[in-house]
Amino acid sequence: MSENDKYYVERCLDGHPDDFRHLVRRYQAVLVANLAGKLGNKDHAEEAAQEALVRAYFNMGKLKKPDSFFSWLLGIADHVAKEHRRKEQIRNQRELVRSFSQEVPSAELSQDYALEAAIAGLPEMYRKVVLLRYYGGNSCQQIAEHLDTPLGTVTKQLSRAYAMLRQSLQQQQAEVNEV
Repeated sequence: MSENDKYYVERCLDGHPDDFRHLVRRYQAVLVANLAGKLGNKDHAEEAAQEALVRAYFNMGKLKKPDSFFSWLLGIADHVAKEHRRKEQIRNQRELVRSFSQEVPSAELSQDYALEAAIAGLPEMYRKVVLLRYYGGNSCQQIAEHLDTPLGTVTKQLSRAYAMLRQSLQQQQAEVNEV
């Protein structure tokens, strides 16, 4: 069977793209069955199988061993399945957030949580000075000594961090208002 695969792969690489249909006929049903087990849904499996076959077709030049086409195709299908599961998880998380935000009035959402999320989103050097200043209760001088950094650098980093936090909190508030 792999000898036939090799023949059709080489034909495709030699400028006969129509011969790819033989490989599709041979492996499409097996691919769908494999992906249905991974994705738990036949429709998603058919979509993923189609995507895997298209990727295989367009990347056939990267196949090092034409006689191992099927194992290579299974690797592509596994990658596509992971992408589909990841997209599904993201969709589910967004739906959960939407349903939560509709159930809980925005006024009830914790301002502390919004601030903590904004702080977590800061680049490391800015996050560190904000945490040392406001959660650690350190003065700018103490932070400068602790980080072995000039005082002016610490105050400039705090100033920039405040600006980033303001922007992040305003953006979060705008998103809440849109919903």
